[in-house]
Amino acid sequence: MESLQMTTSTKVSSCIPSSRNPVQAKFSNFTVTGQVGYAPFWRGRSGSRCLRIRASVSGGGGGRGSSSQDGNSAVEDEEKEEKKGFLLGTEMDGSGSVVGFNLITQSGKDRFNGVNDSFKETPNNGLEDSEDIGREKSANTRVTHNIVFVTSEAAPYSKTGGLGDVCGSLPIALAARGHRVMVVSPRYINGTPADKKFANAVDLDCLIKVYCFGGVQEVGFFHEYRDGVDWVFVDHPSYRRPGNPYGDMHGAFGDNQFRFTLLCHAACEAPLVLPLGGFTYGEKCLFLVNDWHASLVPVLLAAKYRPYGVYKDARSILVIHNLSHQGVEPATTYMNLGLPPEWYGAVEWVFPTWARAHALDTGQAVNLLKGAVVTADRLLTVSQGYSWEITTAEGGYGLNGLLSSRRSVLNGITNGIDVAEWDPSSDEHIACRFSAENLNGKAQCKIALQKEVGLPVRPDCPLIGFIGRLDYQKGIDLIRSSIPEIMEDEVQFVMLGSGDPQFEDWMRATESAYKDKFRGWVGFNVPISHKITAGCDILLMPSRFEPCGLNQLYAMRYGTVPVVHDTGGLRDTVENFNPFAQEGHGEGTGWTFSPLTKESMLAALGNAILTYREHKSSWEGLMKRGMQRDYTWENAAIQYEQVFEWAFLDPPYVS
Repeated sequence: MESLQMTTSTKVSSCIPSSRNPVQAKFSNFTVTGQVGYAPFWRGRSGSRCLRIRASVSGGGGGRGSSSQDGNSAVEDEEKEEKKGFLLGTEMDGSGSVVGFNLITQSGKDRFNGVNDSFKETPNNGLEDSEDIGREKSANTRVTHNIVFVTSEAAPYSKTGGLGDVCGSLPIALAARGHRVMVVSPRYINGTPADKKFANAVDLDCLIKVYCFGGVQEVGFFHEYRDGVDWVFVDHPSYRRPGNPYGDMHGAFGDNQFRFTLLCHAACEAPLVLPLGGFTYGEKCLFLVNDWHASLVPVLLAAKYRPYGVYKDARSILVIHNLSHQGVEPATTYMNLGLPPEWYGAVEWVFPTWARAHALDTGQAVNLLKGAVVTADRLLTVSQGYSWEITTAEGGYGLNGLLSSRRSVLNGITNGIDVAEWDPSSDEHIACRFSAENLNGKAQCKIALQKEVGLPVRPDCPLIGFIGRLDYQKGIDLIRSSIPEIMEDEVQFVMLGSGDPQFEDWMRATESAYKDKFRGWVGFNVPISHKITAGCDILLMPSRFEPCGLNQLYAMRYGTVPVVHDTGGLRDTVENFNPFAQEGHGEGTGWTFSPLTKESMLAALGNAILTYREHKSSWEGLMKRGMQRDYTWENAAIQYEQVFEWAFLDPPYVS
C-alpha cells in the first residue's frame, strides 16, 4: 500500500542556510504507512473481556470476494455472523488498564469497522504493552518525526560518559529509520587537539538573542550534516574555556546553570530559525531532552511558547541517564531562568530539614530536573530496571514520589552499543580477531594482554578485569576490601580507570604488593580498554547503582563473562547462569549478586572461577550466548519509536 504523506511548508528565516544539499533535507512533517487514525488500538488479544453490541456492523471488506463457491459461502456465513451482533473486546496493558478496544464476532474473529483490508493489523502494527517494549526485534517505521535532541554532550564532539555515547549514536539510528533528526549541544572549545572535532562545523551566521540572567545574551550556531543527522552546536563565550563540559581540575564551573540555561533557550529557537538544508524543522517537533542540563526545555515550551500558539503540537520526552544529578541551585536564581514568575512552582524544591546548612536555612531551591519531570509528556530511563529504581526511596533522590505519580508515562529502554566500534571480528585494537563461530582468537588476546601489562603469561589462569571510574558508585571500596581474599586464589586481576585519588593510590599500592597477580592502569586509554575487554575471562562490576551500564555489554560481545551487582541496567542485561536449564545445556550470560556485600560478591566470583576451571563446555556456552545478544542501536531505536507514538496520543502539557 502506498504511504499517506502530509507535508507542511515552513517559512525560511533570514538566517543563512548550511552548505548541505537542499534536496537532501526536503522532509515532510510526518509520514503514515500501513494504518490510519488509532488503528493500533484495534488489535485483538486472546483472553480479552467482552461486552455485547446489539447494533449490526456493516460488512463488505473490499477486495475479499472470491469466484469460487466456497468463497461465496464464506461471505454468506460472515453476513449471518454480523446479524448476530458483535462483541466489544477491551485491550489491556500489563497493569490491567484499558488502552483500547476491538470488535470481535461471536465466533471469535476480529472485525475492523470501516477499515479497508489494506489497513488490517500486521504483527508489527500493534500498540505494545509498556512492559513488552523491549520484545519487538524488527519493525518498519510507521510515523516519521522531526526530532530534536538537546544534550550537554554528544560523541565524538564531546563525551564524559554514557550520555555522550547515547546522544552520539541514537540520533544516527533514528535518522537511518527515516526521521529528520537534529542534535543541539554546546560548541566546547578548550584549546586542545579535541577542538579539531568541530572542524567540519560551519558557522550558520545566525545570531539570536536570549533573555535570561537579567539581560540579553547573544548566541550563534554552527552546523555539520553527518550520517543523516543535523549536528547543531550552540556558540557562546561561556563554552570556550579549558576543562571538560562541566568543570576543570578545580571542580565544577560556578556558572553551569547559566551555560545550560542558554543551551535550553537556544534549543527551543533552533527548529524555528535554522533553515538546515533550506527548510526549518518547524513547530511540530519532538524534543528529546537529556538529564538536567536540558531539562528547562519542556518548561520553556509550556511557559513561554504554547501560551502564544507556538509549539502547540510539539511534544517533549525527558530521558534520565543519572537521577543523582538534578541541577539544584538556590531559589534566588529562579529570576535568571527567563521564566514567568507564576511558573516558579514547576521548579520549586525544598530540601528536607536534615539536609539544610543551618537552623535559619529554609531549604528553598530550584530543581531543573524536577521541572522536566513535571512538564515533559513522557519520561524515559536508559533501562527498565532503572525506571523502577528511581520510584523508590533508595533510588529516587527525593524525586521518587513525583516520579511514582507519573509512572503511567515512565518507561525504560536499554541503551545500545556501537557494534561497528565494538566488534571482535574487526577490532583494530586487539591482537587477534575472533567471533562466536570461531573463538580461537580469544586466547591469543588474553596472552597479548598479559604481556602488555607485565603479568606472567598463564593461558589457563582466570583473568578478571575492571574498567570504570574509581569512585563510590562503582563499588571500588568493595573491590578494595575483597582483594586480599581474591589474591589468595590462583587468578590475575587487571583494572583500568581514574577518579578518586585515594583509590588511584590504592591501585598503585596493590600492584606493588601483588606483582605477579595485579595490574592497575590509572587513567583512561581507549586501545587498552578494548584489549582488557577482549583479553579478560571475567568482567567485575559491583556498582551500587547503574542506570544502564555499557561495559557489561561490551564484555559480552567479546565473550568476556560479566559478574555484576543485581541493579538497574546490569540486572536487565546480564542473565544469571543456570547450568540445569535447556535440558542441561544451560542458559544465562553471567552472574548477578545481591545484596551488595563482600561475601555476596566473592560467592558469585567464586562460582564464575569454578565454572571457568572445571566446566569448559558450560563456559563456552556462556561466552557464545553473550556474544549473540542483540544490543544494537537499531533495536533501541525501534523501542524509542513506540514511545514516540505514545507521546502523541495525548495532548501536550499545559498549565
